[in-house]
Amino acid sequence: MTDTDTYRKPIALFRNPEFVALASIRFVSGMAFATIIIALALYADLFEASGIAAGMFGSAYAIVRLFLVLPLGRKIDLGNSKRYLFLGLILNVVLLLGLIFVQTLTHVIFLRGFQAIGSIILWITGVAVVGEIAPDDGRGLWLGTYNQVRSIASLCGDLVGGALLFIYGFTTTYAVLIVLTLISTAMVLVFLRDDPGTRADPEEATGVEMLLRLLERRAVMALVVFRFSFSFGKMAVIIFLPIYARTQFGMNALLIGGILAGGKLTKGLAQGYVGELSDRIGSEEWFIFAGTVGYAIGTALIPAAIFASLILDPVTLAGFGHELVFVPAFFFLFVAYGILGIADSLRLPTSMALFVKEGEYFDSVAGSLSLRSVSWQIGAIIGPVIVGATFDYVSFFGGFWLAAGLMIIAGVVFLYLFESEASPDTGSAPAVDD
Repeated sequence: MTDTDTYRKPIALFRNPEFVALASIRFVSGMAFATIIIALALYADLFEASGIAAGMFGSAYAIVRLFLVLPLGRKIDLGNSKRYLFLGLILNVVLLLGLIFVQTLTHVIFLRGFQAIGSIILWITGVAVVGEIAPDDGRGLWLGTYNQVRSIASLCGDLVGGALLFIYGFTTTYAVLIVLTLISTAMVLVFLRDDPGTRADPEEATGVEMLLRLLERRAVMALVVFRFSFSFGKMAVIIFLPIYARTQFGMNALLIGGILAGGKLTKGLAQGYVGELSDRIGSEEWFIFAGTVGYAIGTALIPAAIFASLILDPVTLAGFGHELVFVPAFFFLFVAYGILGIADSLRLPTSMALFVKEGEYFDSVAGSLSLRSVSWQIGAIIGPVIVGATFDYVSFFGGFWLAAGLMIIAGVVFLYLFESEASPDTGSAPAVDD
């Protein structure tokens, strides 16, 4: 371990070259993801996708991640993490090249599935490496700041990516993202140590056996059940809020990016500090529950944007050869998404820290994180399609309120399971049978 214990505030971590290299991955992947989410709304409008078809944008992504996440987590625990990070970055370059040549709705759905391959490699490997090289008493700070970088990157994707799509279109936007990804690849090769993190014993247990041991922990089971239920609703919001803004109010890519920027700004500013706060006071489960309730409230407010015109007037800005009309719903959705960002700031760093802590008991941090991801993917496969069908056959109110209700249920069930048998202190790891 390096002198990582000297980095006690989020900004100080950027004096560590390895953290900067890892953060660059988080930045380029987060910016690309946010930009592609805006592009999906444009594709849905361009190809006149139904709610169910648009839901496949999320489901195709989640299906591929579901099949990859478990075997991949074990391979990362046993292999060289630096090589996996390099592979994930190269796959992202291939994805962006493919998006330049999209011609049909089928192409979009296929590439969303392909996007899942690179993204899951980078997510599991990156979080596992950060969790391993961080000091034991500063893991929440490191993981929170690492996630904070993604939020800032997503903010750049919303604003810069949205502006590029609005002014220059798809090709130039994807070309810029390719250049940034190649720069991050070079930083990883130069600054990150070879084979970072702790390698598990390949003879100790198979991937399935290790995951079963993890699931025997009541804390892990509570987290898994929570993420399965919560993802059902959240993924529907991620996919359909931009589509709702585009199809119902005619907002362009720049305005959609501006809405999403509200939530990314609050996440970008708060997560590192929430992680540090949870390191000091503990009680991570209450941070997660509070974030869940806040996210449900923000989600329930989204469809009410249809009434914004009753109290607000449009605002028009002109310049650089373009005219931008801020419809009343823009301001309402901006506030709603800001609430979602605050809620995620409470939930994300504490959830990640709990999964890393549980994985350390078995020298299987990446395995624990893969379990975290697979529990998310199941709900993420079903949620967008069912909520999309609700939009088609009921209403936008029905779809978003269905998502919000499932989030509340997820939070209550999680708190009950976790409180009934909380995980032990890190100094008293559970015994592992031979």
